[in-house]
Amino acid sequence: MDWQVILTLFGSFALFLFIGIPVSFSIGLSSLITIGMALPLETTITVVAQRMAAGMDNFALLAIPFFILAGNIMNQGGIAARLIDLAKVLGGRLPGSLAHVNIMANMMFGSISGSAVASAAAVGGTMAPMQKKEGYDETYSASVNITSCPTGLLIPPSNTLIVFSLVSGGTSIAALFLAGYVPGIIMGLSLMTVAGIIAKRRGYPVAPKPSLAEVWETTLRALPSLMLVVIIMGGIIGGVFTATEASAIAVVYTFVLAVLVYREVPFTALPRIVLESAVTTSIVLLLVGASMGMSWAMANADIPYMIADALMEVSENPLVILLIINIILLIVGIFMDMTPAVLIFTPIFLPVALDMGVDPVHFGIMMTFNLAIGICTPPVGSALFIGCSVANVAIDKVIKPLLPFYAALIVALLAVAYIPGLSLWLPSLVLGY
Repeated sequence: MDWQVILTLFGSFALFLFIGIPVSFSIGLSSLITIGMALPLETTITVVAQRMAAGMDNFALLAIPFFILAGNIMNQGGIAARLIDLAKVLGGRLPGSLAHVNIMANMMFGSISGSAVASAAAVGGTMAPMQKKEGYDETYSASVNITSCPTGLLIPPSNTLIVFSLVSGGTSIAALFLAGYVPGIIMGLSLMTVAGIIAKRRGYPVAPKPSLAEVWETTLRALPSLMLVVIIMGGIIGGVFTATEASAIAVVYTFVLAVLVYREVPFTALPRIVLESAVTTSIVLLLVGASMGMSWAMANADIPYMIADALMEVSENPLVILLIINIILLIVGIFMDMTPAVLIFTPIFLPVALDMGVDPVHFGIMMTFNLAIGICTPPVGSALFIGCSVANVAIDKVIKPLLPFYAALIVALLAVAYIPGLSLWLPSLVLGY
């Protein structure tokens, strides 16, 4: 009966996705069918409705709509151009300097906007013409942008880490935010290493050395944008405000910066930005609510424990089990977006990881890293489509140039997975975690 429940739950979910039903509805329908195997229809509907309501009745979730709104304001507030100028100053002397500028700008803009897709569009849309003018191969430029745009998802503030905190039972958001810095930087450096090697072999140009006056002026122009991260993280770590309160402060700060200071966002554009943010928020919260019904169905059928036993039958070596989990998450990331993947697979794999002595903060960073790779891989990676679109290259032309960058990301992922200190060092240092 237990395996029948597993097949029903995941089989129906896969079927609904295959025929084109949205993810949130696929989750809800598969949960209804699975729970209905053991309970009357009226009781099943009541249970799923109660779980959805309870899942969304969480104060921490208020941070998501505010961070989404702040990110949308930032996306249209002239931030990308200023961060690109700063990245030119920081990485302009490296081989293939514009590729390094692209990566660093994505790291900074992605962390501020909280969206890999927005980063790929904003930074890639600006960098692609510049790299083409300097003689860079278009597929190389697109590959750099596609693989680097998810780096900001690890560097806080990150909505994915907030969702993980909720699903994992209240893992410290402050610790998760701090834990994302080193892995996010490692992710970016691994891509810069590959980009630099390729650029050196192809003889791509190096930017001229900027003057001190240019460095100072560029830094001052970008500093207000970067201060958002400083204010948010400083307030959370210092106990001045919670992550939820920080998200509201982020909205106020981005409004003042983009509307009143930079004046890149007119007042007439604000209703449209708010509406877009509300639509995005509704999608995320519907996913959260629907996934709570699926989590209840899995817990009621002891699915996490059955999967843990199955993994233990393969091997009792924690290193092997961790490798299997990583492989499964990489495959999941290829076919599923980050938020539903976190909501569905955290209740399955986190108990296994905890039994092996893996810290939940470390596991959350590892899982986010895995799924971040997935959004830039075919066949359904959203960052892949956007990156190819802004670079005006066909997807089939960019697959081969992407391979060395994928290899670098896998190496960085394994380092983060098997060296917990990379994730836990900063939370331990700052918070005594």
